[in-house]
Amino acid sequence: MVGAVLVHAGKIIGEGYHQQYGGPHAEVNCINSVADADKDLIEKSTLYVSLEPCSHFGKTPPCTDLVIANKIPEVVIGCRDSFAAVDGKGIERLMAAGIQVNVGILEKECRELNKRFFTFHEKHRPYIILKWAQSSDGKIAARGADRIFISNEITNRLVHQWRTEEAAILVGTNTVLLDDPALTARLWPGKDPVRLVIDKELKLPVHLKLFDGSVKTIVFNYIKQSATENLVYHRLNKEEGIPVQILSALYNMQLQSVMVEGGSKLLQSLIDEGLWDEARVITNSAMVIGEGLDAPVLKNEMELSEQKIENDVISYFTRK
Repeated sequence: MVGAVLVHAGKIIGEGYHQQYGGPHAEVNCINSVADADKDLIEKSTLYVSLEPCSHFGKTPPCTDLVIANKIPEVVIGCRDSFAAVDGKGIERLMAAGIQVNVGILEKECRELNKRFFTFHEKHRPYIILKWAQSSDGKIAARGADRIFISNEITNRLVHQWRTEEAAILVGTNTVLLDDPALTARLWPGKDPVRLVIDKELKLPVHLKLFDGSVKTIVFNYIKQSATENLVYHRLNKEEGIPVQILSALYNMQLQSVMVEGGSKLLQSLIDEGLWDEARVITNSAMVIGEGLDAPVLKNEMELSEQKIENDVISYFTRK
């Protein structure tokens, strides 16, 4: 997500943003937005852009070439692009053309905007969001097979909105067996995430909603490796840790973010290994379960904010 603004003598003469993957970049849309009457001002203006302009041929031509061709004398860049094909090369190219370049303006805010992108390229794993709902006494389920709906209908819609914002969603075997979740974003307009499930011994029955073929689904297991259009079986190595293997596979699949929705064992394993970036914990303040399954316990967390929706309190955390 990148934005660009072209300014002459304190007045914005052009602005644009990267609207869709594979489409024109922010700089292109910004320069193209300049009115005919202001075209002659471009070479006297300053370009502000939240991310380092690209200098390579990818889905689109290099933005640095466009900036140089338009004789823009000064470029202010929010943050450097850590993607290997760019990573400072755009800055170097602009400076080599005699353009004055300032880097690191509102850098923290610019990195926050693309935290999934930066985590993916710098840590070689997707950005990880943990999510669970718990009762006021810290339980995520009651004892026995009966499913309890902890969060309310409005919060559930918000959760479906969250799903549209991430590349993938991950759950463990027991969550699927007990709840038979669809793991889609049916309560909110947007794209369904890729569904990921850990099923080490392939004991999940194929009549479950996860196997309805409606959304791409990846099953991490110890037994087989195969793929059809919407169902992939990815075999894991028994000698290595499961979370690390899954994150490595997701990196190779170019999935930049994953929301982990359960179960408690899977969530806690990621917490214990420090493999998380953000957590969203929904607490029903009016519900007491008593005997039940304990919710995960965060470690090294810092609370960012809190949101209340009727009896639900949503706490947002980041890892220190």
